Order: sequence, then structure tokens, then C-alpha cells
Amino acid sequence: MRDREKLAALSSGGAAERPITVTSSAVIEVRAGALPCVQCEGEYRVVAHDNAGAGLRKVSVACRLCGTPRILWFRIVSDDPN
Repeated sequence: MRDREKLAALSSGGAAERPITVTSSAVIEVRAGALPCVQCEGEYRVVAHDNAGAGLRKVSVACRLCGTPRILWFRIVSDDPN
């Protein structure tokens, strides 16, 4: 169990230094809900979605099946042409 959590922390979205990139805050909760629980492969539900500054979002989730909590990180980037 602990090894899975360590691996999840090193993956995309597992830390503020490795956020999942999205183009809009509107898709964050959908993307978070589509990720499988690292413990049981269940579906996440969003508990809280907070602004962490400079386009960074901290999303607290919990598995609907086993209840394991997790923090996911997202960064909103513009897809506007330069």
C-alpha cells in the first residue's frame, strides 16, 4: 500500500512540482474523476478544488470504493496561439 502511494506521488499530478496540465479549470474535476484510485482502481470523487496560485490547482479527492484520500495537482495553461 505504501509503495503505491509513493509511486502515485512521483507520477503526473502527484505533486505540485509535477501537475497535470489542463487548458481550463472547467475540466479539472472531470479529469480527476476519470483517474483510477491507486489503491483499488476505484473512481475518485472530488472533495475540494482549491486555487494554489499562478494557475496551480490543488484538488482533494477520495475513492468512492475504498475511501482512500489523495491530493491531485493541476496547472492551467493557455492554449491561445502566440
